[in-house]
Amino acid sequence: MNSIRIADTTREERERIVAESIGNIDGLCDGCSPGIAEMYQDYIDGKRELREINAEFRARYMSGAQGPDRGGCAFAGGEG
Repeated sequence: MNSIRIADTTREERERIVAESIGNIDGLCDGCSPGIAEMYQDYIDGKRELREINAEFRARYMSGAQGPDRGGCAFAGGEG
């Protein structure tokens, strides 16, 4: 596998890496694609490595810092 580090890639290669990784970002049909594409813009621009962006996302997700309160899962028999 080739390196995906900023130092080892061109902007065009980084754009392709992101596009191939998250799927069809041109269609932006489901409402979440714009946010995902925007999340990786610093990588495309050569400002931050993918591992940094992903680590920040995981830290927010695990802490619940940005998101609604969770309720039970209606599909698992809990209350929505």
